[in-house]
Amino acid sequence: MKDASTDVLESPIVAFDIEVAGLEWEEVDEATRHYLMARKQREGEEDIQNRLALIRGLGRVVAIGMWNLAKDQGAVLVHGSGCRWEPFSEVPGTKVFRGNERELLTEFWRLANDWGTVVTYNGRGYDGPVLLTRSAMLDVRPTRQLAGYRYSLREHCDLMEVLNFMGAARESYSLDYWCRRFGVESPKGKMDGSMVAQKARAGHYDEIAEYCLRDTRATADLFQRLRPTLIPLFR
Repeated sequence: MKDASTDVLESPIVAFDIEVAGLEWEEVDEATRHYLMARKQREGEEDIQNRLALIRGLGRVVAIGMWNLAKDQGAVLVHGSGCRWEPFSEVPGTKVFRGNERELLTEFWRLANDWGTVVTYNGRGYDGPVLLTRSAMLDVRPTRQLAGYRYSLREHCDLMEVLNFMGAARESYSLDYWCRRFGVESPKGKMDGSMVAQKARAGHYDEIAEYCLRDTRATADLFQRLRPTLIPLFR
């Protein structure tokens, strides 16, 4: 009988990553702003007005990158119009689907329903809960649980949790940090996550899509580096 780790490696595997544009502080209702400022004072948070993308419910999903490891092929869902798949000229060999947030989420869940294992970096702590919450807010029904049982990699392999040994290691580091340690091409370039809201407000969604795909490809490549060594240790 095969163990769970073997099943993970033999299932269809797709890496994904999301980009979220936080609301402007002025767009948030007064009661919520008061609540967040009170939390800031209690917990010592800094610059909360510019970190709304990290607060679930106060940002919109503007891009979802996906990378099929078996085919070594990428695709991205990004804010726009058309609701059809077409070649993405910014990243040769990949495809793009443009729509509003509800359309992007609907297409994501349609695709994700057929995947075996999903691979993320901090996807159990951020990407998964954000997608699940935003979908519920927009009356889109998720087709799978992305924040399920933490210690199983069968359905969701979160590489951040693999590399901090499910919380046994004290520190967690960024995707960029681990890519450099394992000889994977870093996804960081002229753009980073803090610029997503600014780019979205300027309508530069193809730049966001390209950045999202770079992160997704790096996540897939890091998984391949860990696949024969650390990942089989987790049951």
